[in-house]
Amino acid sequence: MSTFLAFVGGAAGWTLTEYILHRFDGHGMKGNSTFSREHLAHHADPTYFAPSLVKLRMAVTVIGTLGVALWLLAGHSGTFAAAGFTFGWLCYEWLHRRLHTHGPLNAYGRWARRHHFHHHFNDPRANHGVTSPFWDWAFGTLAEVDVVRVPRRHAPVWLVHQDELVPLHAADYVLRGRARRA
Repeated sequence: MSTFLAFVGGAAGWTLTEYILHRFDGHGMKGNSTFSREHLAHHADPTYFAPSLVKLRMAVTVIGTLGVALWLLAGHSGTFAAAGFTFGWLCYEWLHRRLHTHGPLNAYGRWARRHHFHHHFNDPRANHGVTSPFWDWAFGTLAEVDVVRVPRRHAPVWLVHQDELVPLHAADYVLRGRARRA
């Protein structure tokens, strides 16, 4: 197998892992695992992200084990598959944080925020894939999203100005809940 295909396969493997972790551990364990507790804390407060040291410990364990296993199974190609998986994970971490902290810059960013925020604020049983809708489509959990209702208290900073929805985003979002008094 070419190293390029191994890398791409590893990155694709990450998207499946992302979906499975999110759906079955993050939500399915209902707080009975470390990942689930961190994930549910993020749902309760979307500005909360698991501490970097916790993520680093998990990444070293998972990627180290995966890297060694793939190297033993597939040699040089296995190393590239593990590198692709790692690249996918890093892209996910960056994108997920950015969805919550920055407004969209392009059509993918606009789609990704609506897709992810629908999961956060409207239906946690749908749209478990953050980077891609493929596995949601494959497993029947994809929800098409037009307008996302966002609780005012959890609205990202890029979505509101002076406690009102930024007009640029009015086609995609509606704030719910009472405005804060001045």
